[in-house]
Amino acid sequence: MPLALHRFPFQAMGSPCEIQLFAPDESVARAGAEHAIADIARLEARYSRYREDSLLSQINRIAAQGGSIEVDDETASLLNYAATCHAESNGLFDITSGILRRAWRFNQERLPTPAEIAALKAHIGWHRLRWQAPRLSFPEAGLELDFGGVVKEYAVDRAAALCQERGFRHGVVNLGGDIKIVGPRADGQPWRIGIKHPRSAAHLLDTIELERGALASSGDYERCIVVDGVRYGHILNPHSGWPVRHLAAVSVVADFCVIAGSASTIAMLKEEDGPAWLAALGLRHLWVDVNGNSGGDLTP
Repeated sequence: MPLALHRFPFQAMGSPCEIQLFAPDESVARAGAEHAIADIARLEARYSRYREDSLLSQINRIAAQGGSIEVDDETASLLNYAATCHAESNGLFDITSGILRRAWRFNQERLPTPAEIAALKAHIGWHRLRWQAPRLSFPEAGLELDFGGVVKEYAVDRAAALCQERGFRHGVVNLGGDIKIVGPRADGQPWRIGIKHPRSAAHLLDTIELERGALASSGDYERCIVVDGVRYGHILNPHSGWPVRHLAAVSVVADFCVIAGSASTIAMLKEEDGPAWLAALGLRHLWVDVNGNSGGDLTP
């Protein structure tokens, strides 16, 4: 029976999302997509900082007071990955730094004061907590965790794996631009994926062909404010408390979306050192800085 392409758009994790699957009929594709979408919703419910009933909110209530909690295997794997990213980035990728959003409100065109930043920096630092699976401890009160830099990409990888487990061999999962290939198109051709230009919504920076693996991008264009003609993006350096200012966008290709996503974010955080770090990493990548200079190569 010939395979046809079926698209299933949905909203999750604050982003427009879509799963595309080739299947013999629409009902088969829909069942597979809904199975994956349900797992994405499960992860959002567990790790959302916006839901009072989420596991993350429970952790953060303990962190605010000082205390400890035993976590499940899935949460432990996310914490282990966060610890690895923290070490690989020399402390720039830090899931305790989400607290800085209290000062950086990207729906208001004002900059935080140095005093506001300093007060929050006193509660930032992976070294301030204790992690020995399965126990997560907060010796000092006032910390807060944010899995935003890991969970969406992890959800992409899981969704693609769940589709593969259900027998799909041709498809793609896209959560707000974070992408994992289920398999090439039904005719064996790769998927063509456009990469947004960080300064022009009407133009693409590049187009990449993928038949396997994952693609993730980070940039200063997703959430930002412009004050006195200067752009301030949402990727915040935990050491300074201020947005990164050198790279405008980074895209990385890897076997897994969680690796591509953390690599693109770490490169942004490394500022002037980001391009050299990416080159040494050995993954296909593309970067553009705030002056329009670009580098890297997405071709295999």
